[in-house]
Amino acid sequence: MAGEGCLCLTGLLVSLRSMLGRISAQAYSFDSNFHPYSCETFALKIDGICCKMFEVESILRGSCVVEKPVVSVSVELVPCTKISMELFDPIFSCGILRPSGDVVKCFHDVYPDFDELRQVILTEEDSEHYYVVGKTERKEFLFCLFKHLCLGGELCQYEDNIDPYISTTKKLYKDLISVQKDTDTRKISVVSTVLKVSAYDESGICFPGTQDEEQTFAYLIVDPVKRNVTLFYHIFGMGKFTL
Repeated sequence: MAGEGCLCLTGLLVSLRSMLGRISAQAYSFDSNFHPYSCETFALKIDGICCKMFEVESILRGSCVVEKPVVSVSVELVPCTKISMELFDPIFSCGILRPSGDVVKCFHDVYPDFDELRQVILTEEDSEHYYVVGKTERKEFLFCLFKHLCLGGELCQYEDNIDPYISTTKKLYKDLISVQKDTDTRKISVVSTVLKVSAYDESGICFPGTQDEEQTFAYLIVDPVKRNVTLFYHIFGMGKFTL
């Protein structure tokens, strides 16, 4: 497996500074066959290479130091079928946004420093608006990206308007995912397979972090046609801020 460079994330995350310096995307090439129905077998075949990838990334970034050799990698298949942003249409018509796109705030004494977007769309299952986005759609990689960006880093100052989250999600998704057009039907479909991954040493989880945290995540995005795989991850903490 060889490195092929990284995506430029800094420009995309200007309004999400609490993640700057802690989020990364690195692309690599591989020479083995890959099929979506055998992702676990594929993961086992490249297990050693992925382990080395995690170790190198951790050392270079300095945000998650691997002190012991990585011995295994866990893999979870993440649905990735969306080719448009229609998944988010219900959010604009359910009452949590103003016509301008501004997010409606919650009562401060009930949800301090929280707004309707994070309450009803992201975390509160008992909210009347939680199922505006269905269970199936919530599992999609597109929604996962949106959720990660909305929650941000440790010192996240939430945006008042939804547009930065939607536009950044769209740009990231477009850069990370590969699509193809069927020559007969002319329909476009996603060819990438997304795997949520964690690496373990003899003591337990060691990458992308050593603690169980919603905003510490790592994904492998596999393009079986070009035989490329992108490691996209974030480690929860304080990002790089500039005045």
